[in-house]
Amino acid sequence: MSFPPRRPARPVLRRRRRGAALPTVLVLAALVVAVVIGARIATDVWWFGQLGFLSTFTTKLWLQLALFAAGAALLGGAVALSLTLGYRTRPVYAPISTEQAGLDRYRESLEPLRRLVVVVLSVAAALFGGSVAMSRWESLLLWWNRTEFGAVDEQFGLDQGFYVFTLPWLGFLVSFLSAAVVLAGLAALATHYLYGGLRLSGGGPRTTREARIHLAVLAALFLLLRGAGYWLDRYEVMVSESDNIRIDDLVGPSYTDVHAVLPAKAILAIVAVVVALLFVAAAAGASWRLPAIGTGLLVVSAIAVGGIYPWAVQRFQVNPNRQALEAEFVGKNIEATRDAYDLADTETTDYQPDTTVTPGQLQRDAETIPGIRLLDPNVVSTAFRQTQGQRNYYAFPDPLDVDRYRLDEDGSTQDTVIAARELNLDGLSDSQRTWVNLHTVYTHGYGVVAARGNERAPDGRPSYFEANIPSTGQLGDYEPRIYFGEQTEDYSIVGGGDPVEIDYPDNSPEGYARTTYTGEGGVPVGGLLRKAIYALKFADQNILLSDQVNPDSRILYDRTPRERVEKVAPWLTLDGDAYPAVVDGRVLWILDAYTTSASFPYSSTTRLGEVTVDSLTQTQSVQALQDRTVNYVRNSVKATVDAYSGEVTLYEWDDSDPVLQAWMNAFPGAVQPLSEISGSLMGHLRYPQDMFKVQREVLARYHVTDPRSFLTGQDFWQVPADPTSEVPEGQQRPAQPPYYLTLEMPGQDDPAFSLTTTYVPTSNNRGASSQIITGFAAVDSDAGTTAGEKSDGYGTIRLLELPQSSVIAGPVQIQNDIQSNAAVAEQVRLLSLGQGSEVIYGNLLTLPVGGGLLYVEPIYARSTGENAFPQLRKVVAVFGDQIAIADTLDAALDDVFGGDSGATAGDEGVAPVDDTPAQDGGPSPEPTASPSPGSPVPVDGDPQVQLQTALEAARTAIQDSATALAQQDFAAYGEAQDRLRAAVESATAAQEALAGATGADATP
Repeated sequence: MSFPPRRPARPVLRRRRRGAALPTVLVLAALVVAVVIGARIATDVWWFGQLGFLSTFTTKLWLQLALFAAGAALLGGAVALSLTLGYRTRPVYAPISTEQAGLDRYRESLEPLRRLVVVVLSVAAALFGGSVAMSRWESLLLWWNRTEFGAVDEQFGLDQGFYVFTLPWLGFLVSFLSAAVVLAGLAALATHYLYGGLRLSGGGPRTTREARIHLAVLAALFLLLRGAGYWLDRYEVMVSESDNIRIDDLVGPSYTDVHAVLPAKAILAIVAVVVALLFVAAAAGASWRLPAIGTGLLVVSAIAVGGIYPWAVQRFQVNPNRQALEAEFVGKNIEATRDAYDLADTETTDYQPDTTVTPGQLQRDAETIPGIRLLDPNVVSTAFRQTQGQRNYYAFPDPLDVDRYRLDEDGSTQDTVIAARELNLDGLSDSQRTWVNLHTVYTHGYGVVAARGNERAPDGRPSYFEANIPSTGQLGDYEPRIYFGEQTEDYSIVGGGDPVEIDYPDNSPEGYARTTYTGEGGVPVGGLLRKAIYALKFADQNILLSDQVNPDSRILYDRTPRERVEKVAPWLTLDGDAYPAVVDGRVLWILDAYTTSASFPYSSTTRLGEVTVDSLTQTQSVQALQDRTVNYVRNSVKATVDAYSGEVTLYEWDDSDPVLQAWMNAFPGAVQPLSEISGSLMGHLRYPQDMFKVQREVLARYHVTDPRSFLTGQDFWQVPADPTSEVPEGQQRPAQPPYYLTLEMPGQDDPAFSLTTTYVPTSNNRGASSQIITGFAAVDSDAGTTAGEKSDGYGTIRLLELPQSSVIAGPVQIQNDIQSNAAVAEQVRLLSLGQGSEVIYGNLLTLPVGGGLLYVEPIYARSTGENAFPQLRKVVAVFGDQIAIADTLDAALDDVFGGDSGATAGDEGVAPVDDTPAQDGGPSPEPTASPSPGSPVPVDGDPQVQLQTALEAARTAIQDSATALAQQDFAAYGEAQDRLRAAVESATAAQEALAGATGADATP
């Protein structure tokens, strides 16, 4: 008996499973995305709420969402509507032609997927439009909260605020609407062509009535928008770089622009509107011939009126009379540029440096000379790390920062080099790098270290006035724990429960003190929901599972000062260097912030990322500004970040800045008024380096205020290269950075904490350029100490212009003279002797004193050992043709000025001990001042007493070395070893003295 074959199972269920699986996967994927986005938004809400800037976050978020929705609806809706209209108005019967026969295959293939294609194209356009619109939230806010500048341009009589606030937003709207119309037009053309509403060949009408109306309306809209664009282009000339004047980055209309381009733009705008009306007529049933003729006329007008005519004016009228015709417009550019970069009040002085030297020549500058900073913050970071690092998990930035403190009894300020002792998790060993250690135990740095800028210890180390752990010195009691800092990038979970955080090393049996965080910084993370959300945010399940996270725990993240300020004020441009200061018992990070614009009329543009690059930005902790083009900048905000709590405070610094006023209107309460700045904080605010870098770059050209001279470009300057920077062979040296130091400029009544720079002639990029000095600029950087009030002189830029006939060596030439000088070379050779020592040239400072220019450069020596650090050994002074090198600045200045400079630098009592080995059998140089603890004690008096004293000192040093080594306190161990070496050398000297007196063998 046979059975019929079994039918295969119906595949319906399998297809249903596949059909159900895809939506399930999509739903799960959407849920995952929603959870991730929700977690991110929730953590941001908690983070901003804890800092008191929640309204800033929500304002930006809702505005971006609204712009995204509007942009997506506009572009996506335009494409969807155009595709739908094109399909619904298609001919019932497609025309019979060879062209249409070829399109039938595509229509048949597309029909099953037509709706999907419409959705995909519309969604793609919507996503594009939404993302573009969302990115313009700043332009919308500035326009909505616009204020007036109070000055009008001469060309159109409009307030400058129109160009800064309104024109960018109007330009974006016209461009965005034009893009929507173009995309809709492309969709309409494709649909009508595919379904027969538009034909390129064959007899009869080329378009159906519906297609003609659809396409003509879109063309009319585009031309109307193009007409609006031409009209706005007239105003754009005021903020665009001019190609006609032929000077790079020059902004504003030229003679050709005013007399040819502006009329041409107006004509083209009118023609575009007329042609748009012709397309409307075509939509109403008129022939396509008139719109076609009008379009051709518009194209011809754009070429002839918009291109050929301005070219002819420039070529035959302007170029032969360039200086006469362009001078007026260059003059407007000079005035606007100096105003936009806050250079209008620059005090310019003709300065003829004296190169002769006479005894007592610096007597007039006796108050400036003690302000010469010998300690180079770009060099001594290693010295701070080796002498004050204490443990490998502490670190200092490179370079260090310069500030000033009141240390003397007379109330005078002292230039200081300062740094925070920050946490460095990279210093932990592999065995220490557990999750618990990285995130709950090693959580903070400790204290600040500060040294006098014009002094050093006898052994060449920095002369600290605030140092050690726990902190000791002259800054009084303050909260030393650094939970937020430049090198603190990972998150920590702190607070609550027993003290588990390592506070600082001590002499306890455990070897360190413990603490727990008691501040209000960070976000509470004790609850299960928050632990889960943060575990998701950081992709770390330990946050959810660890017992170290207790109900009172707080999570600290986004901990660098720049990061925190950038998040709460994304509309600001931040300076590249945050610096710490001890203010009212707290360590505060101070940052400068800028408001900028690229739409200030007539003002020349500057590329921030280029002009703020120098030898400092090659280091770890100093950054160049964002690489953006601007033509208006103000240091409008001072920001502080509390190193313990992470609190961010923004202070209004320039209350006359309309851009800042617009942002303050947009974010009420985000910026505190100037009156809220305390006197103690005011004493540590300084003129920002990046602002001065931008200004000095602009001033390199715009110190020339005569338009005719400006057009020749013969007196343009540039910042010299840093002659002491180390760069690989074949690479160009970066620019010399501006230097902070206290000096009295010609015309000033008293010395002031200042930021300085030098100038040399601009390079022609054809061979070696001249390196003579052509100018010197300094800006008063002392904000004073009065609460809520800037000092009168703060921000005043003083420029010394040297005569064009003078030939005074600039920094590069001076450095070459120093290194080729026989006396300096001999001293450098002696410093380089021994076990592979190397010499480091410190910053080359320039000071206008003594009627001329004084150059001062510290010279450091460092052995090539693994833990070696640079020690200040010599100082070089140069004035005119005189070069001197000595152990102290005082001695070097006296040597330069015939034995008596007439001023005191204040470092005569801290000359380093010269322990350079003798050469050719000659005697070793004798110490020039009191020796350091690590130097031999001179033998005088009774040799027997000296021997006994030295042996006792050696025993004490051995005991201290053993104790320090057991505690892993390597700084103390090194200091004890120095004392041991000094004691042994003193004992040897005493033994030799005893042997000489008795005639016995001198061998100990």
